[in-house]
Amino acid sequence: MKRITRTAVLTVGALIAALGLPSTAAHAADDLTRVDLRVLVVSDGGPAVDAIAAELEAAGTPYTEVDLTRSDRPVLDAGFLADTVDGRPRAKYQAVVLPNDNPFPANSPEMTALAAYERTHDIPQVDAYTYARPEAGLRYPVDGGYAGGVDGVRAEVTAAGRAGPFGYLDGQVPFEDNAPTVGESYAYLSTPVAGADFTPYVEAAIPGGTGRGSLVGEYRHDGRRELVVTFVYNRHQQQFRLLARGIVDWMTGGVHLGASRNYFAVHVDDVLAADDRWDTELNCTPGDVDCPEGEGTPDPIRMLPGDVDHAASWQDERDFTLDFAYNGAGSVDHREDNGGADPLADRLIAERNRFRWINHTYTHAFLGCEQDTAVVPWRCATHADGSTKWVGRTAISDEIATNRVWGRTAGLPLHDDELVTGEHSGLKVLPQQPADNPNLAPALADNGIAWLASDNSRDPAQRRVGPATTVSRYPMNVFFNAGREAEQVDEYNWIYTSRAQGGSGICEDNPATTTCLPAPLDTATGYTGHIVPLETRIALGHVLANDPKPHFIHQSNLAEDRIAYPVLDGVLDGYEALFADDTPVVNLRMKDIGAELRRRAAWAEALRDGSVTAHRTGGTVTVEAPDGTDATVTVPTGTTLAGEAFGEAYAGRASGWTRTTGQNALSFTLPASATDGTAADGPAPGAKAPVTGPAPDTRVPAGVRDHVPYTARS
Repeated sequence: MKRITRTAVLTVGALIAALGLPSTAAHAADDLTRVDLRVLVVSDGGPAVDAIAAELEAAGTPYTEVDLTRSDRPVLDAGFLADTVDGRPRAKYQAVVLPNDNPFPANSPEMTALAAYERTHDIPQVDAYTYARPEAGLRYPVDGGYAGGVDGVRAEVTAAGRAGPFGYLDGQVPFEDNAPTVGESYAYLSTPVAGADFTPYVEAAIPGGTGRGSLVGEYRHDGRRELVVTFVYNRHQQQFRLLARGIVDWMTGGVHLGASRNYFAVHVDDVLAADDRWDTELNCTPGDVDCPEGEGTPDPIRMLPGDVDHAASWQDERDFTLDFAYNGAGSVDHREDNGGADPLADRLIAERNRFRWINHTYTHAFLGCEQDTAVVPWRCATHADGSTKWVGRTAISDEIATNRVWGRTAGLPLHDDELVTGEHSGLKVLPQQPADNPNLAPALADNGIAWLASDNSRDPAQRRVGPATTVSRYPMNVFFNAGREAEQVDEYNWIYTSRAQGGSGICEDNPATTTCLPAPLDTATGYTGHIVPLETRIALGHVLANDPKPHFIHQSNLAEDRIAYPVLDGVLDGYEALFADDTPVVNLRMKDIGAELRRRAAWAEALRDGSVTAHRTGGTVTVEAPDGTDATVTVPTGTTLAGEAFGEAYAGRASGWTRTTGQNALSFTLPASATDGTAADGPAPGAKAPVTGPAPDTRVPAGVRDHVPYTARS
């Protein structure tokens, strides 16, 4: 279980400290204080504070940011931090995030005010990235510790960390090392000062030594609690993404607005159809628009019945369901060309209940403007007056409806309100088609489409298209026109190498591209050695970012060499190695993903306009919002709402959405273990971490101040 934040007034806390009484004696006074469910983020513009703020933003957890670099910022004094509401003391923030343990000048009244606030109301403080020093409960790195790069280091969650805020992890916290020639991570590894009440939560071996140093730990002192983080990070790095949930859980005691999950969904497009194959000699795809008309001989890729069996078995082994976006005409055409036989369709229909199905239109037609493919790249055809020729409403509607009829006839378990158009067509495509096909929205209405797939690389924001709401999908860089590893590598080399190296020069023309290759990959080893690890890392990064958007590949990637599976296995194997069983991957279908994204957007808007307030008083959490608001809350397992257990269990907490009704506030009752001090939430308040060895020299070593991550600012 996770540590629960406990509030106490100063006089009681001081008495407890003086008499050495158990901390639970303070709870009689806790009920006097209202603690608002909002985090105070004090920023100096550094990446670590920015990362924590981004985590709060993604989860839907409200926070107030004070930018220390602005001359017009508010002063952090007693009035800014606390006041009285209806005769009850109010702490305006449930936690404080600072750039380091003290970002203010010496003897700053602002730090004095913050310390008094934290002490009075038992408000925890996160030191986003701080130097290891006695003021933070740690020895200086020169005293048997380490200061330097930690790329590729495999840190570990301690027993206290797993019993406390990082219990959702299996134990390993690997630090990225994506570019051997670039330093990506810097840290101070150190051990607690003798006698300090410091509990390491995440540790790593000290290079050149025999001990282990803290990277994340809790320091209790002077009636205050600090989470001391001694490595620098940004919001995208895996090590932060793994620890972000625990940082928020620690600072909020597991009671906060907002929630997060780790999501992964994979759509397989063009099922039943055949995908044109990349030509390694022509460096284009015969039959597709990238090859001049008449060049090359099409050699399409299409799944076989054995590929269906493999997909079904793979799903069972991985406890994961694929979403098949199908084109019924692919089977109709195959039967016409093969005397009525289509073993692939027969097998898919027989196994139809093993997969989720999505309408991908009947023929996979392009549903935007009419394409002029006489030029490469294609352009929109125009009328004599220069206006765009659009695919008509009837044609679009027929593509949707005919495919639905085919699926229903085959007995596919469809959801009629989901749609993936061919190439996400109908939606804008830059630069050729800067606007949606005006006939798309009416056709969607004709067919009751509520959820429409879009390409995240060109249309990332959820938006309305007539009656439908878009669901952005991440394209995996496993090409639709490759069924074999060598084809994938050859095309990859063409795209990502220079003209001098035999490539297309696309990277030369677009310097911002980060996947450019210094030299062509070996076609025999480049896929498993370079592409798979890279694509795995990118997709796993999405999974760890509380991002429900699905990924998409193509049926060709499940055929022949089955090149999709190494990437999918890499994501799932990597995930399983990192997370505990109570934190599984969440695998949703498309409409449920769309609904989650839409609720998040509405919740974010409600937070921005100030219409949501929430606070905790003792064992009760109260949330007030306009009637009909979908609110998202994370609380300890066992919390009740209107007498019923609230939320779904995830990562050791309960969380979920609930709708406000009428003028009544939502009132959550926390379990007794969250308020009576009996929960096994890791080290008890005041528990000493074992410390051995002589007391360190606490004098500041010469030159150390030059290495303090952030200088003091007023």
